[in-house]
Amino acid sequence: MKKYSLISLGIAAVILILFFAFKGTGKSDSNEVLISVKTGKFVVDINTTGELEAKNSVKIVGPTRLRDLRIYSVTINDIVPEGTVVSKGEWIANLDRSEFNTKLQDKQIEVEKAQSQFVLTQLDTALQMRQARDELINLRYGVEEANLVLEQSAYEPPATVKQQEINLEKAKRSYQQATDNYIIKHKQNQAKMQEVSAELRKTQRELNAMMELANSFTVYAPEDGMVIYAKGHDGKAIKGGSQINSWDPTVATLPDLTTMMSKTYINEVDVRKIKPGQTVEIGLDAFPDKKLIGTVTNVANVGEQRPNSDAKVFETFIEIQGTDGMLKPAMTTSNRIITNIIDSTLFVPLECLHSKDDSISFVFVRKGIKTIKQEIQINGTNNNEAVVAMGLEADDKVYLSVPAGKEDDEIVLLPELNGKRMIKQEAVEEEKPAEKVITLPDGRKITVPADAKPGDMRMMRREGGERAKTGTLDSTAQKSNTPAEKN
Repeated sequence: MKKYSLISLGIAAVILILFFAFKGTGKSDSNEVLISVKTGKFVVDINTTGELEAKNSVKIVGPTRLRDLRIYSVTINDIVPEGTVVSKGEWIANLDRSEFNTKLQDKQIEVEKAQSQFVLTQLDTALQMRQARDELINLRYGVEEANLVLEQSAYEPPATVKQQEINLEKAKRSYQQATDNYIIKHKQNQAKMQEVSAELRKTQRELNAMMELANSFTVYAPEDGMVIYAKGHDGKAIKGGSQINSWDPTVATLPDLTTMMSKTYINEVDVRKIKPGQTVEIGLDAFPDKKLIGTVTNVANVGEQRPNSDAKVFETFIEIQGTDGMLKPAMTTSNRIITNIIDSTLFVPLECLHSKDDSISFVFVRKGIKTIKQEIQINGTNNNEAVVAMGLEADDKVYLSVPAGKEDDEIVLLPELNGKRMIKQEAVEEEKPAEKVITLPDGRKITVPADAKPGDMRMMRREGGERAKTGTLDSTAQKSNTPAEKN
């Protein structure tokens, strides 16, 4: 009885030892998940976030000629709430007129000055022309008087008659000069009047334009529609208190909701995969159950840097197929751009992939009871999985993580990739002796640096010969002399 009890206790102890041993092994293997290599259709896609906007819209603009007045920005004092449905002609916004009113007052003063200058020039020219006409009349009388004196001196001495003839000629000459001057002065005064008149018309026209522009500081809807705030250069919506610039005085837009687009930005790493015409699966954050289909219509040729980001991105537009009344501008979209579809291939999760030297991709494969570190060739990836071109077969079992104790195993390389890998090799310098011994033509042996060049050696040989002549051979040469030379 005692013997059977001891046997039972021994068996129980063995069972307990095996139980705890396998329990420990199972615990370590529980983190090592095995999955099968999948076979089927593989979709290469790029996922981005976008924002809905209308393909076509009518701009609601403020004053369009502010630059002519050297006004480069205007503040929005008040504006209707975004999303308000308005009819044509309804009030949209009021813009700040303080700077404009200052310039308007200055222009009114300029007009008054131009009017005063016009009247003053008009009076001056009228006075000058009256004086010139009076002078002409007086000179004509002088000619008639000189002619009468000449007629009365017919019986006077010849010298007197000659003198009267000269006086008549002078009077006629003065009269003719005054007549020519009158014509020139008349033209001169006409030019002055034209100048001040043109300046007056110019300032008056500018004032009239400013008076018309004053009405555009109150903005009205050009068409029926829903008001959507425009966005500034920083990407933020323009609203009350914001400023619009004179180059683009857009206050808001009235979008055409029949055709909507999703505007998104593609990272520079992925932009080479994006082409117009690619199909896009679109989701809406506001309606998670709603799925839409779109098409890439345009990809920017020049990248840009978005605020608070260091990466360069490319603006991309995706046109949504069909019309849906639930779509509203500024809704957030999730865009899955289908860049390629492979009908039948092998693929594994990205978590299975490992790399060495940035050129060898490998996975850990379970072959029976063995675990192999197998090289594979990747032929494309998406956000979750990678296509395997070589190295695996259907239904192979691969590890999602590195199996315990297999980190340092040798990689089973693919012979097909020999000569095609770009392995980064570190330069390994061979250990070189610091010095070496050479034998000179005269039989002596000397020690030189290991990296000595032939030219350096020749110099050393000459120096060795000179030392031999002076009896100053080095210890190495003396030790290397043969017994015959010693004798």
